[in-house]
Amino acid sequence: MGHRAKNKQPAPQPLDVKQPPSSSKKLGKRKAESLNDNSNSRPVKRPKDQSESKQKGKKKKKKALVDSDAEGSADGWEDVVDNVELKIHAKSLFSANNDEELDELGMDEFSDDELRGPAQAFDFGSDAEDNEPEVIIGKSKKSKQSERPAKIIPTASDNSDSSDQSDEEEERITMANMAARSKALDEQAAAEDALDVEEMQQAAFNEEDDDDDLDMDEDEEETDGEPFRLPTREENEAESKAGGPDVHVVQRRMRECVRVLGRFKKLAEKSRARSEYISQLLSDISSYYGYNDFLAEKLFQLFPVAEAIEFFEANEVPRPVTIRTNTLRTRRRDLAQALINRGVNLEPIGKWTNVGLQVFESSVPIGATPEYLAGHYMLQAASSFLPVIALSPQPNERVLDMASAPGGKTTHIAALLQNTGIVFANDANKARTKSLSANVHRLGCKNVVVCSYDGREFPKVIGGFDRVLLDAPCSGTGVISKDSSVKVNKSERDFTLLAHLQKQLILCAIDSVSPDSKTGGYVVYSTCSVTVDENESVVDYALRKRPNVKLVDTGLEFGREGYMKYRGKIFNPSLSLTRRFYPHVHNMDGFYVAKFKVEKRGKISKASDSTAEVGLTGIEEEGEQIAPEKEKIAFDDDEDRPYIEESKRRRMKAKGLKPPPRTTVKIAA
Repeated sequence: MGHRAKNKQPAPQPLDVKQPPSSSKKLGKRKAESLNDNSNSRPVKRPKDQSESKQKGKKKKKKALVDSDAEGSADGWEDVVDNVELKIHAKSLFSANNDEELDELGMDEFSDDELRGPAQAFDFGSDAEDNEPEVIIGKSKKSKQSERPAKIIPTASDNSDSSDQSDEEEERITMANMAARSKALDEQAAAEDALDVEEMQQAAFNEEDDDDDLDMDEDEEETDGEPFRLPTREENEAESKAGGPDVHVVQRRMRECVRVLGRFKKLAEKSRARSEYISQLLSDISSYYGYNDFLAEKLFQLFPVAEAIEFFEANEVPRPVTIRTNTLRTRRRDLAQALINRGVNLEPIGKWTNVGLQVFESSVPIGATPEYLAGHYMLQAASSFLPVIALSPQPNERVLDMASAPGGKTTHIAALLQNTGIVFANDANKARTKSLSANVHRLGCKNVVVCSYDGREFPKVIGGFDRVLLDAPCSGTGVISKDSSVKVNKSERDFTLLAHLQKQLILCAIDSVSPDSKTGGYVVYSTCSVTVDENESVVDYALRKRPNVKLVDTGLEFGREGYMKYRGKIFNPSLSLTRRFYPHVHNMDGFYVAKFKVEKRGKISKASDSTAEVGLTGIEEEGEQIAPEKEKIAFDDDEDRPYIEESKRRRMKAKGLKPPPRTTVKIAA
């Protein structure tokens, strides 16, 4: 007899014969009938009986499972049936009318055969589960589960609802307290931001040394399996002949060279010098980023090793798109709202400027909006704001912009002057003055005079300016992200010629300023380059050639100080007042800004005359001891006349003129 045949349910019995409750479903039917018979009295007592039956049913289920595990046969079910508690549980499930049926059934008379099949499916908690829908229908109260979804937005705590409502009623926003509440919220946010920054800086400062040691140790552990080995010259030549190294190989080699140069004594190979690692790193930078060898080395020498890689990497990423609000036509708030309505995502650049906006994305061309055509803003890099902010022109002043095209800085100066005074916008390239004039008219600048002269002629053309801005022509090493051709088309000769031109222009700019100006007398020198040859060297040259000039603070709140020493060159200590800006640090184009104050020459000349008089007095006193008789020193015109005439003849020949015939003059013996 198989397992299935043994446990097969017997055939159903006739309806006249009373059968014991073989399953939970039959018990549920009886209970449903009893509920229909006694509908008036049962609903009041049922919730209590149901709760008791649930608890007792759970206890019986647990005990039945324990007994079945212990004995593993039908004897455990007999103990459950014979248990007195089961009878009490059964009585609680049925009404008083069904008590007689329980007595007639005689639960002690059940045999193993009757319980063996159907009783295995008996679930002591099934009556309660089957009867739950009936109880829910009869109840008038809702359960907690049905009430919970009504709360869509949970509050902090259910107990604090009343207190929160009272607080909201007391602190309701009105027109009277709106400004105070807004100011308090702004102060609280600013205090939290400052606290967060301070905590981050403190944590970074405390963990800097430990993290460096741990990171280097981890790097050593990672490279234990495959240690870095600097390639030899023969390997580099073979690699170049094969078509160049793989990009991933170059990346890993650059990373390892930076790591070794950071801790050279500990990580370098014993037979290799530091110069070999640097030359290998420069070669990899040139091949990976596309620079020529000269420019890669020149830029690499400006920074520490790790920072140099950041600088080269930042030049591969475009700078953010920024615009400058034209305050002659609109306000920044109104302009921002108008552009937002057109689908432009923007925000203010920073606290250092009150006219700049940074554009993140735009659904319309930012250079062709009605606001742009109406002259409400100018597409301008954030770094171009800096020279004008440093110049700080005052109303009713005469200002010269020596290299003004395409007009971003010129129109910014005109806006700060509020269309008062006069601005001379000069550019040596006459073709570029067309765009300059177009922007001046579009932005509504009425105090601008456009001209095209060589900047070196300006002291002779016109002078006496209150302020002069010289954004000198440069190599463009700060704007490589915009013009990648700088990587390959700049040589040492270009830097030499540019530096010479810049030195000439800065002297002319200083001479064009009136030292007697009551409100001005300032010159701002700026370049979009990061090299020392075009920045600190030029400024130091101007300080040496014009002793009546000194450097003053630029007024810019950020930026790195200029170099006072660089590769053996020692500059004027006041160059610390100049400012440098880098793409990898300030997220703007590389820039340099210096501000001069031009003073009267009379003060310096008097001081020099007094020193000369003191020196001459000392010489005379010493000479009196040697030569007591003093002779009057004078020029002999007759003796000098032939030499003067000969020099005149030479000048005339150089100009292509016919010189007069020589006159014989007797020279005294």
